[in-house]
Amino acid sequence: MKTKLLCLITVLLISQAMMAQFHLGLRVGTNLSKIEGKSFKQEFQYGYLLGGFAEIGLGNKFFLQPEVLFNQYTSTLDSNFSHIYQGAITNDQSKVKLNYLSIPVILNYKLLGPISIQAGPQYAILIDQSKTLLQNRGRAFKSGDMSLLAGVQVKVAMLRVTGRYIVGLNNINDIDNQDKWRNQNIQLSVGLAF
Repeated sequence: MKTKLLCLITVLLISQAMMAQFHLGLRVGTNLSKIEGKSFKQEFQYGYLLGGFAEIGLGNKFFLQPEVLFNQYTSTLDSNFSHIYQGAITNDQSKVKLNYLSIPVILNYKLLGPISIQAGPQYAILIDQSKTLLQNRGRAFKSGDMSLLAGVQVKVAMLRVTGRYIVGLNNINDIDNQDKWRNQNIQLSVGLAF
């Protein structure tokens, strides 16, 4: 009987310790995005993000944070677009909205108290593109985008406040090689961990 009770207490303590190092949560925020390239205006525009995350403790200082996010990136075509891709668009087609399912895998390092720094890769899958851009010419954007991100996260109880910079590594132009397009984003978000 004593052995069974001791085993039960040990299992409860181990599971409690594991649960203390594992959390699930929801995140919502804003994207300031732009697409670098001669075809786009070099200014950040607002979009949004929402999704979920997990926190997996890896000791005292490190934790892994995989996420699944829906991101909307917005950009505006520059006048150079019509010079490079003649006859491809009309004036009412200057806005571009790209909807991505993003999967970042982030390594967090606890710096000071509630502050941790973040870094890691992100893979994003294009799930919808603006229906007005190049309607008659087919797909304009590649369906996948590999990025790197770096940022800061502040934990206050269940609340997670995050700021990140994300830079695309590959050319997302799916028309030709005349102009290279790369995503660039600043993300500001608030999360709630359970």
